[in-house]
Amino acid sequence: MNAYTYLAVDASSRRVRGREHAPAADVLTRELEKRGLLVLEIREAGSASAAGGALPRRRAVVEATRAIAALLGAGIPLTRALRVAAQVGGGALAPVLDDVRAHVERGGTLAEALGRHPRLFSPLYVGVVRAGDRAGELGGAFARLADHLEKAEELRSRLVSASIYPLLLAGAGGTAVLVLLLFVLPRFAELLEGSGAALPASTAFLLGVSTTISGSWPWLLGALAAAVLGLAAASRTERGRTAGARLLLLIPGVGGLRRAVLAARFARLLGVLVAGGTPLLPALDGVSESLADPLARDAALRIRAQVREGTSLREAVAAASVFPPLLAQLVAVGEESGQLGAFLVQAAEMFEGGAERSLRRLVALAEPAMIIVFGGIVGFVALALLQAIYGVNADAFR
Repeated sequence: MNAYTYLAVDASSRRVRGREHAPAADVLTRELEKRGLLVLEIREAGSASAAGGALPRRRAVVEATRAIAALLGAGIPLTRALRVAAQVGGGALAPVLDDVRAHVERGGTLAEALGRHPRLFSPLYVGVVRAGDRAGELGGAFARLADHLEKAEELRSRLVSASIYPLLLAGAGGTAVLVLLLFVLPRFAELLEGSGAALPASTAFLLGVSTTISGSWPWLLGALAAAVLGLAAASRTERGRTAGARLLLLIPGVGGLRRAVLAARFARLLGVLVAGGTPLLPALDGVSESLADPLARDAALRIRAQVREGTSLREAVAAASVFPPLLAQLVAVGEESGQLGAFLVQAAEMFEGGAERSLRRLVALAEPAMIIVFGGIVGFVALALLQAIYGVNADAFR
């Protein structure tokens, strides 16, 4: 028997959360439906669960989207589905969905209502909903959106998780080196200089570095703070973001990883829109508005312009140097088979897996490299101090 957490609504549209044991998720779903509950989400205990409390904004949107998809699929009217989704998302999302529901009740379209809140619902989100509404399959549109949002969140979480250990290792190693230079070496310097013995060149170099850092650390700290503030200010400008994006693509190892991530985002965004029935040119508009990376956004705009002039999507993608050549080949297969949306989604999954593997390889190389670098620094410091101590003792026996 496995433990599962679930999120459901009862006959009065109240949110119900719980945890139960069952042989399988579908068995528990049928059991809950017999009790009059409509299951919105069910997960194994220990995975990302539907625990109570305020949800992060991204996760709240995902849960609300999944709830709307399940409710519409069960035949629940849209306004009631939005009311339940507001309870599911909670927090800052609840008043937004209430406003969306009120706009729909006044006769507005759902896409228009969602577009009034661009901080929560991207142009891609609104475009998929608009296409699903026109095609008469709004429930399927929300289901595709929920899948897309969950995949994007999973990729982001995996990339962040893989980066945590190298960052911690770099922080710990840097702190150890600073402690040696700022606190340990000055104490030895007092002892060695008081002995009157000639210091080896390595020891004199280390003591000079330590003295420089100890005497000018306020200036160094100020320069570091200025650099951080400068980078933060540059990241708020289009020119700065573009320069940073180009720099990432030029770094060996990191450039390939970045291209894979951008290709995955482009393919998934375009695939979700095309699979939902959005024409190619409006879909490319939605993709360009949803991409945060300036180089990828510019590439999407160029692709749209070329497609509008009659160029095939494959040729336009192949001309975009920011994406790997494999993306154009997968697009060509999708165009030839008449299943462009499905192939784009598969291409996104392929590039996401490649990006995660590339990141793990980088981490596997970075960890021993940092250990060797910091170990070499500590070893050099220890050797220099031992040479100085040996020189002092040798002079004492003369």
